[in-house]
Amino acid sequence: MRALVLERQRELSLRDVDLPLEIGPDQVKVKIHTVGICGSDVHYYTHGKIGPFVVREPMVLGHEAAGTVVEVGANVTNLKPGDRVCMEPGVPDLSSRASKLGLYNVDPSVTFWATPPVHGCLAPYVVHPAAFTFKLPDNVSFAEAAMVEPFAVGLQAAAKARITPGDLAVVIGAGPIGIMVALAALAGGCSRVIISDMQQAKLDIAGRYPGVRPVNIKQEKLADVVARETENWGADVVLEASGSPRAFDDIFALPRPGGCVVLVGMPVEPVQFDVVSAAAKEIRIETVFRYANVFDRAIAMIASGKVDLKPLITETFPFGESIPAFERAAEARPGDVKLQIKVDGHA
Repeated sequence: MRALVLERQRELSLRDVDLPLEIGPDQVKVKIHTVGICGSDVHYYTHGKIGPFVVREPMVLGHEAAGTVVEVGANVTNLKPGDRVCMEPGVPDLSSRASKLGLYNVDPSVTFWATPPVHGCLAPYVVHPAAFTFKLPDNVSFAEAAMVEPFAVGLQAAAKARITPGDLAVVIGAGPIGIMVALAALAGGCSRVIISDMQQAKLDIAGRYPGVRPVNIKQEKLADVVARETENWGADVVLEASGSPRAFDDIFALPRPGGCVVLVGMPVEPVQFDVVSAAAKEIRIETVFRYANVFDRAIAMIASGKVDLKPLITETFPFGESIPAFERAAEARPGDVKLQIKVDGHA
């Protein structure tokens, strides 16, 4: 099959790749329709690695996908050919201790699309376990369905925060994940979300959503805004989604006593961590690594209209323009939130 292949750092090609298409009894074959470009895809393209995950041989990119079932295994009863679906890209060992605890996202043996050495889904067809393939409601488009994967990160963060109805949240970082974290916090019960960034274009997009208050940290100090908005009490929940080491400089000035800080972003270098400031307020600190048991909830929230992700889709490219699409993503234009590739019809 013709696929988008990362040959090595900064070198992409659209070429034929021998990918397995024989399905097992518990698997389905899916014709891919739409794939989103994730920051991790771009990072592998520009840097060739993320932490210990190093691209050592050619790898098909992509893990945010939706498509149509074309074949099902003998044991599959919940899906049939013709069903529109999206796929959870991480597949754990369901017999592992982590999976039995419901923490399959941190199963050491998990295989995740487009994480070396596992191929991704920017190809015409994929084979995937039925247990991690989700049928779409009729009113959820393929483009929206390809956003379920990043939105699931937001839901995982909101779940870890243990939001109480009426809470005020602060989200640091207004990139794709940051905006989705903010939307998940609102859907989870927050009355307001303050979101910060240095890019005004991204803040303008986030600020279109009711209940979201953008803060440009080039013009205002985030801690001052939070203090004003909360009468010097602090935010109930702070969700760090920028991955910037600088975000940790005064992060514990933002939550209220007994509040929560959820670490969503992945800094590329060690950060300074003020243990005393956190302890003095008895701040609860949570971490997020992908997600577990939230994909179906993400689909339900989109279908219900509680969450509208369509404004976050900046542009869609045909499959034949996948390389220019990645070059555009690597530019990190301030007004770009989510770029997608339509595979169906261009294979």
